[in-house]
Amino acid sequence: MSNINKYFPLPLVVQFLNGRMWKLIAPFEYHPDKGDVIKIFVNFTFDFASIPKLFWSFIGHPAGKYGPAALLHDFLYYKKIYARRKADKIFLVAMKALKVSFWKRQIMYYAVRLGGRKAWNKHRKI
Repeated sequence: MSNINKYFPLPLVVQFLNGRMWKLIAPFEYHPDKGDVIKIFVNFTFDFASIPKLFWSFIGHPAGKYGPAALLHDFLYYKKIYARRKADKIFLVAMKALKVSFWKRQIMYYAVRLGGRKAWNKHRKI
């Protein structure tokens, strides 16, 4: 997957585990225009974008062009570095950095805004 640009300077190297789960096998980083670099640790497990199979022909495979942004979003939900709304906004900005089409990133952004609460609560800090 060729994702290297100034926002995602490292190649995305993953291993398929099972079902829909993947494991990061090399360091990965997101460098926003403003704010801190987000470093995702090796062995982090994630599912890329949680797109129901019914919509794959319309939106794309969960590991599509937006894959690095989906990994970043999963990590932000897991670590709770930011509030959920900010994590979702970072996802939107990261998709733009990957040149995901406007309509697709809007659909994916509003999907996580509307349906992401369950995933967010799954990793609730106590």
